[in-house]
Amino acid sequence: MRGPHNIFRLIRTGATLERTGAMNVILDAYNAPWGVRLAAKILGWPFQWLGYKGDPNMPPATRALTALGPAYIKFGQILSTRPDVVGDELAVQMRVLQDKLPPFPMEKAREMIEAELEQPLEAVFSIFSEPVAAASIAQVHRATLVSDGADVAVKVLRPGIEKAFRRDIDAFYFAARMIEILAPGARRLRPLDVIAHFEGVVMGELDLRLESSAAGEFAANTKSDAGFQLPKINWNLSRKNVMTMDWAEGISAGDNAALDAAGHDRKQIGERILQLFLSHALRDGFFHADLHQGNIKVAANGDVIAYDFGIMGRIDEYTRRVYAEILFGFIRRDYKRVAEVHFEAGYVPADKDVDEFARALRAVGEPIFGMDATQISMGRVLTYLFDVTEQFGMETRTELILLQRTMVVVEGVARSLHPQINIWEVAHPIVEDYIKQSIGPKALIKDLLKTARVLSRFGPKLPQLAEAALIRTYNTSQQGSATQGFKKRSVFLALIGGAALGWLAAQLI
Repeated sequence: MRGPHNIFRLIRTGATLERTGAMNVILDAYNAPWGVRLAAKILGWPFQWLGYKGDPNMPPATRALTALGPAYIKFGQILSTRPDVVGDELAVQMRVLQDKLPPFPMEKAREMIEAELEQPLEAVFSIFSEPVAAASIAQVHRATLVSDGADVAVKVLRPGIEKAFRRDIDAFYFAARMIEILAPGARRLRPLDVIAHFEGVVMGELDLRLESSAAGEFAANTKSDAGFQLPKINWNLSRKNVMTMDWAEGISAGDNAALDAAGHDRKQIGERILQLFLSHALRDGFFHADLHQGNIKVAANGDVIAYDFGIMGRIDEYTRRVYAEILFGFIRRDYKRVAEVHFEAGYVPADKDVDEFARALRAVGEPIFGMDATQISMGRVLTYLFDVTEQFGMETRTELILLQRTMVVVEGVARSLHPQINIWEVAHPIVEDYIKQSIGPKALIKDLLKTARVLSRFGPKLPQLAEAALIRTYNTSQQGSATQGFKKRSVFLALIGGAALGWLAAQLI
């Protein structure tokens, strides 16, 4: 339940950070001023006895997040890819959150698999290993099929994981509601919508049937992508709590020493990961949205192997075009066009000055160009971007949250492989190609044909819609003003025009 009782959960969060020693680590990573440090101590120290103890063998930050639960672990997974934001030490501490968490017992995994597949484990798998990876949502076992001797990966959800996530999400909702009440200026960030988006993503990750379906769609979209592989799903051995797929043999993208020993070009791999992500997001509108080091392997031939499809992102065609134009504008340093796109898309209120917004964007973009990634403080860039969005009254775009978050994670992965990677230079050919294909005369003709097909399908219904509009106009004609009557006549004329367009489309198609 989303009520005041969640205050206790939030107090315990601060208490856990203090008790595990993570509070000082986090404050040091962000170079927090003395006022923030004092406030954190006042709020955390008196209640530290309420905090979770966690595993004392873990580093402080990892210890705190694992003790607090899966939702906090997900947050830590993102931060682990951004040493430029949280510092190298903290990033290394939290990297174990990706796939090296304590597993749950084999007996429980066996019980869940047999219940889902409705047959003994030995009837399906001739070999079934101890957990080879354990994350916040599930753990993975390596197994060999009885039927054909193929090596597979068996993913099993953690027991009680759904209940644990709902508890954390309820606390997040309460915190978001308090932020909106106590800090009205933060309402433009739409904290409740952000949490609702997060909830939708996470709850979808808790049904492995949906993950299997996402993997199938992703494979169909990317089958022709050079240098990219996906493990095949075994649908016969996949259920809500269990998913079986081909075993992906390769080196973890987070193991630089092993990659070097195998003779791989880490710079090339980092660039490929960035370009693949952008290609999937812009070309397909469907992308892997949890692409951290723990979900990427490098095959012997240098191919990038992605797995774990619990969190996938989807953006519509219009949003992709807007996003591409914004990216391309930054790449070309055309800040006026970037500003215009924001206004055209409704991202910035119409009463703001487009030239002033362009000037603010220039202050964000110019320091990036001509620098390698090691010279850019992404933390400062993000801070300034926040100031800009606040100044111009931009609201948080919930449809872009996952895309933006994944972009940050993917850049972090690429930088961990090769610190000198510049995201703008790598992105240029992908974005430019998409712009050529989706914006211009050819794209206009394509859009018109799509519109014609839609109108032709709805053509038979247009007379009914026109009649219904006429009836509503007649019934309310005596109650409306002259302005209202004009609006209704405009609607009627639009319907008539639509009918005519539908007839024309039917003739053309």
